[in-house]
Amino acid sequence: MSFIETLHRYVAVESPTGDPRSLAALAEVLEADATRAGFSTARVPHPTGDHLIWTLPAREVAGEPILLLSHYDTVWPVGTLAEMPWSVEDDVIRGPGVYDTKSGIVALLAAAERIGDRPHPEIRVIVVADEEIGSPTAGDLVRAEAARARAVLGLEPPHPDGDLKTGRRGSTRARIEVTGIETHAALDPDAGVNAIDELIDQLLRFRAVVAERPVLLNTGTIAGGGRTNVVAGAAHADLGLRFSDPDNERAVLEALRSLRPVRERAEVSARLLSHRPTWRPGPAGEALLQQIKDIAAGIGEDLDGRPADGAADTNTAGSLGYPTVDGLAPAGGGAHARTEWVSAASIAGRTALLAALLTGVDGVSRG
Repeated sequence: MSFIETLHRYVAVESPTGDPRSLAALAEVLEADATRAGFSTARVPHPTGDHLIWTLPAREVAGEPILLLSHYDTVWPVGTLAEMPWSVEDDVIRGPGVYDTKSGIVALLAAAERIGDRPHPEIRVIVVADEEIGSPTAGDLVRAEAARARAVLGLEPPHPDGDLKTGRRGSTRARIEVTGIETHAALDPDAGVNAIDELIDQLLRFRAVVAERPVLLNTGTIAGGGRTNVVAGAAHADLGLRFSDPDNERAVLEALRSLRPVRERAEVSARLLSHRPTWRPGPAGEALLQQIKDIAAGIGEDLDGRPADGAADTNTAGSLGYPTVDGLAPAGGGAHARTEWVSAASIAGRTALLAALLTGVDGVSRG
């Protein structure tokens, strides 16, 4: 079966984050293909979608495994294919999830089949079910597997020019929750505490903290109250935060945890919905990148790497100093956009590169 036919099968099974039935349907397809490629398969069950763990036993190479990180959830709801259909025109393949990141899974499984009887270390793969919302249920799994790996390779899309990713911004989703006191808004307003008003003041205070730092803050959703004649008894806001360095990340998250009510009798709390720490380039990652560049040169590819703005599961491994490089999925564009596309030639190219890496990456000292 060709790369394109395999990718078409994966895209045809829509798999939005948080839809366990849809994710389970695609998991069955992926596990069957992984088994054919020589992997044993297992799952870490979760109510919102199971995480998949695949293992290819070592052949004549002892020591720590190579860990690959991918995901099979997408941002696209079921039904998107009707409005954003699969298509192939010359080198351009379109469809929901082709670039982020179902083509990466295609390339990985094809690479595993290609290495055949060549010596290689144990290969472990985690295919996460909730990556698109920050992997809130997969962080511990990624940390545990990365702790024993000789190298961590991320199967997220590369930079637009095909280069790899050697660091990422920290990414946190947080929720500020306010509890007030409901009462009649006209007959006895002073007996109540308006949770929406308190939330607005809290957002202004927190924004002032962030404004002094190189931190991106997006207030994504606000909800609360119920009727205009009732003082709002509850409200909350979900925030998206992006960090370029660990010091500002620590300071801002501490300020979030330290929020205190402006109004008497109001209750204010904050919690993290998901958290991927800042991953800055370090010695272990740079050494791994150099290995990858040398291996790529051996098959006629000129590759380099640099940090990226987006976040992924490689944040978790890279931030701990483990040798980590991301961006090994095929090239394309339009992630999370209706213009999403992937290069057919790049799927073949990344398959060749991954096969070379799985048989050629040595251990790297950790920073």
